[in-house]
Amino acid sequence: MPSKQILRITIIILIILANIGCDQVSKKIVRRRISENETIEVFRNHLIVMRVENSGAFLSFGDSLSKSVKNILLSVLPLIALTFGSIYILTKQNIPPLSLMAICFIIGGGIGNIFDRIAYGSVTDFLYVHFGIFQTGIFNMADLSIITGAIIILLQSLYRRMRVQ
Repeated sequence: MPSKQILRITIIILIILANIGCDQVSKKIVRRRISENETIEVFRNHLIVMRVENSGAFLSFGDSLSKSVKNILLSVLPLIALTFGSIYILTKQNIPPLSLMAICFIIGGGIGNIFDRIAYGSVTDFLYVHFGIFQTGIFNMADLSIITGAIIILLQSLYRRMRVQ
């Protein structure tokens, strides 16, 4: 295997591991130091840390589903998608660098949340942002990785469309 390809694979793995690491370390700190539903105002009422165990998906979607359906929809299917996504980025050589980084963020965030779901039965969410009319649901670093990756891909797509027209 050429050294350029080894370097590329190493960078991919490091970006994914960095996303998983940031997510898991932050969740571990929150699980140890913050009791469930405890609220800590970090920056007035604009940035709040609040531990919530989410057995559903994003914004508790699917929380009321049966355990078997929830396992399939929130663990098995995402795990299959992440596996195919990983194979894709490791084998396809001509992915633009920014797109590659964005996909790595999505995969790393997805793995972080799936790990929680399998290991703990729920995902630890703990960040809430509120600035004027902008407010979020309670989220975690894995969610932030996934959203960041998705925004990068969306902006790249819009940029490409604007260049074509």
